[in-house]
Amino acid sequence: MQEYSKSKLNRVKRGKIRATYDVEKINTILDAGFIGHVSYVYKGSAITLPMAYGRKDNKIYLHGSQANRMLLALLEAKEMSMTVMHLDALVLARSGLHHSVNYRSATLFGPIKNLENPKEKEAALFCFMEHMMKGRWDGIRSMHPEEVDRTLVVEMTIETASAKIRDVGVADEPEDYNLDVWAGLVPLKQVAEYPIPDTGLPQKMDIPKHVLDYYQFNQ
Repeated sequence: MQEYSKSKLNRVKRGKIRATYDVEKINTILDAGFIGHVSYVYKGSAITLPMAYGRKDNKIYLHGSQANRMLLALLEAKEMSMTVMHLDALVLARSGLHHSVNYRSATLFGPIKNLENPKEKEAALFCFMEHMMKGRWDGIRSMHPEEVDRTLVVEMTIETASAKIRDVGVADEPEDYNLDVWAGLVPLKQVAEYPIPDTGLPQKMDIPKHVLDYYQFNQ
């Protein structure tokens, strides 16, 4: 089992019984998502924004316009942090302060660099598209060179990371278990609904297999 090394930066202090530094478990959390929350500092103010990402091995890829304020700030800082979280259930207890949620959350730390080589940028964008929907890249037109030139693509190397996972039931006070109060879990999940074609030619086309596969897998 490969683990990220622990330091003051990534060590989980509160609820450390739920912490994991296992690389495979953290990658599983990342691969189950597509949106990460990225933090940066702009003119002395802390800002956090949701960003779509792609992952390959220990690399995270983000992209935006060449004038993207967040990406430019991250490149200036030469490092970044990103958190990905999945909400799995509401935990309804017998008292207000024992209510909780089940979740999977991973926080990443590492250096960041600008990908300027066109082939590296294309490979990163391929990773991004395949992370969004496997098989989508082969079902769309090729990118124009000027589109690639207008796009800022950054690569983060996951230098260290940690995760917290809660996947248990209610934890009430012992004396509360016989109270006349309903307690339990309300499981939550994100699902895909049936694909809706765009106007024009797509309305006359069969839905591609990779789109239907995504729909069927995410029921």
